[in-house]
Amino acid sequence: MKVTTKSSVKASTEPSIKALILNSGQGSRMGNIKTCKCLVEVAEGKTIVDLQLRALLRCGINDICMTTGPYADRLESHLHKNYPEANFQFVNNPIYDKTNYIYSIYLARENFQEHEDILMLHGDLLIEIDHLKGQLAYPHSCMMIDSKLPLPPKDFKAVFSSDKKSDKITAVGVDFFENAVYAQPLYKLLWKDWKIWLESICRFCETGNTKVYAENAFNEVSDKMNLLPFDACGRLCFEVDNMDDLNYAKSVYISLIGA
Repeated sequence: MKVTTKSSVKASTEPSIKALILNSGQGSRMGNIKTCKCLVEVAEGKTIVDLQLRALLRCGINDICMTTGPYADRLESHLHKNYPEANFQFVNNPIYDKTNYIYSIYLARENFQEHEDILMLHGDLLIEIDHLKGQLAYPHSCMMIDSKLPLPPKDFKAVFSSDKKSDKITAVGVDFFENAVYAQPLYKLLWKDWKIWLESICRFCETGNTKVYAENAFNEVSDKMNLLPFDACGRLCFEVDNMDDLNYAKSVYISLIGA
């Protein structure tokens, strides 16, 4: 495991929250891009990760742990050069092509302190800045959903209890369709909930179960957590999985960067 750290002084006005960005994937659905997917340009000189960093920094988050896979050196160089105000910790997953991001989270586990809340997101996810501010201000652990969009056939859905007594999310996955809504892998997690999920992730990985989603580990302990939905209500929040998504991101670039 390779860990490199760049230290900086955190301003006293920053929220007590740390970002975990999962960037260990190969981006195979983007074609032969010859770089990590987050360095693909959305506009001239502006990459996916640039839009993410713009959003995080404008929301007051500059403490960022990022998992990496292929082209890690190129990504680290880009971020150190362009974001000197950020405190980065990079954790490389050397077997990124043989594991899912659950294992990358496991490798990064020691970079999080007791009682530290986190914002966890995939490295190809884009969101409107003002909406991210709203999610960060929400007082509970929450996952981004969108009640206005139809259920995707292959992407994440969040499942709610069938008894309708609670808004709590009971499962997350691609194969759920009953009592489910469209969801994105963008989580604000209070420490008490993150600790429960992380312990489940560790159990999965330490028994060799490293090729599943981290959400599989969540589903094992969701009854012990209090993960609520935060509704995008049609505002921009989406992953750039393929070239069609990239073209869409280019078309809504102005809305993504905000004023």
